[in-house]
Amino acid sequence: LFRSEFIYMGRDTLPSEEEQFNIYKLAIETMAGKRVIIRTLDIGADKEASAFHLPKEENPALGMRAIRICLKRPEIFKTQLRAILRASAFGKAAIMFPLITSVWEVWKAREILDEVRIELDKKGIAYDHHMEVGIMVETPAAALISDKLAKEVDFFSIGTNDLSQYTLVVDRTSRVLSDFFNPHHPAVLKLIQMTVENAHKAGIWVGMCGELGSDLSITETFLRMGVDEFSVAPYSVLPLRKQIRSIDLSK
Repeated sequence: LFRSEFIYMGRDTLPSEEEQFNIYKLAIETMAGKRVIIRTLDIGADKEASAFHLPKEENPALGMRAIRICLKRPEIFKTQLRAILRASAFGKAAIMFPLITSVWEVWKAREILDEVRIELDKKGIAYDHHMEVGIMVETPAAALISDKLAKEVDFFSIGTNDLSQYTLVVDRTSRVLSDFFNPHHPAVLKLIQMTVENAHKAGIWVGMCGELGSDLSITETFLRMGVDEFSVAPYSVLPLRKQIRSIDLSK
């Protein structure tokens, strides 16, 4: 998982297409044929980037962020999409849209992606014409309509951090509210299970990222639900792999 927002943070100007292309290309080539999922910029809320000049909001977690910025400012979105598509010619890449809440957002994002593809085709610029397109399922809205969303994309990635936060209406970073934040809450698990079931009914795969993905106390539950892939921090890979190998799902 390539969290592309970090290219935009800590600077006063937006990264150029060429700068982004070189970064994505390096990541894709370094992975030597393994899939690199590039998540389009997830700026907003707790991820600030001064170059966007976003207005101050009373509740930024519910405001202008992620795919909403991309659809409102398509010129920035197109620059990133061109860079990703060009880089896809150098290995195996996939693209993923964050904070989706409706089908029309997917339609609009894919429409813009198709416009960029047409531009590259006219210029004879190479890219992977079969690159997978997926979305983050990190809102209750997306989970509840995952049956419809699954027909529009190639894969899901369940973002457990925001899904837990938005479902429980609790800021997961708040120490004062820590007693109220339970990512194992039945409502959260029910939304995850619903998402996995709807993905598989539509014939697409579903991954999981966020802190729950590396929570070994609940790994077996997710395996029994049918989660296909876990995306975790590097230091969690070996403990998670060991945990998975110790579980006998036939019992």
